[in-house]
Amino acid sequence: MSQEDSSTMRALQVLENSSSSVRLQAALAVGTDPDPRYIDKLVERCAVEPEFYVREMLTWALTRHPSAMTVPKLIDALRSERAQARSQALHTLSKIGSRRAWPAITRALLTDTDDEVARSAWRAAVVLVPEGEERELAGVLATQLGRGERETQLSLSRALIALGEVIMPTLRAAMTLADPRARQHAIATERLFRDPDAGFAFAVEEAKRIVALGPAGQEG
Repeated sequence: MSQEDSSTMRALQVLENSSSSVRLQAALAVGTDPDPRYIDKLVERCAVEPEFYVREMLTWALTRHPSAMTVPKLIDALRSERAQARSQALHTLSKIGSRRAWPAITRALLTDTDDEVARSAWRAAVVLVPEGEERELAGVLATQLGRGERETQLSLSRALIALGEVIMPTLRAAMTLADPRARQHAIATERLFRDPDAGFAFAVEEAKRIVALGPAGQEG
């Protein structure tokens, strides 16, 4: 084994060290001096790495490698049964920003039963969506209105708002849904779109009031 190969092997082994700070430094080193031989291990570690800040460094390291080599590997990871593998692959694809990944952002991922996967898919989708397909994406995202707790709902609202004015017909339609949680979330998103400085908490409280008042409240 050459000295270069030996150095590469050591770097890959250190990514599995029991110390999170050592793993962090290893990911930093791999990203600082990219080598295609690192890609498989970086993707593999993203799926199992328990520490958030180490995962972020792994993602950064992947962005330092050629997208033509990383994107296909990350797309493969989207089919993993492990939720973290799907979530982190989506997160990394959003950071890379290659439109080649767009066809892999499926409806199944956008509606994934795991909240973290779905949230990562929403963020990736609004980054990667091709021009002219925003309205269709908004329609899929709108099926998730009312889902989860405050953090998940805020993520969805931010994703919708990032699509711009095109979301308004979709939101107006959602304001007539039978599900009060979805209706409330749609109203809160519309309020936040119109007044970003108001904050999501205020928009939610205002939406609750409007839903409680019924059609008369929506007129106001």
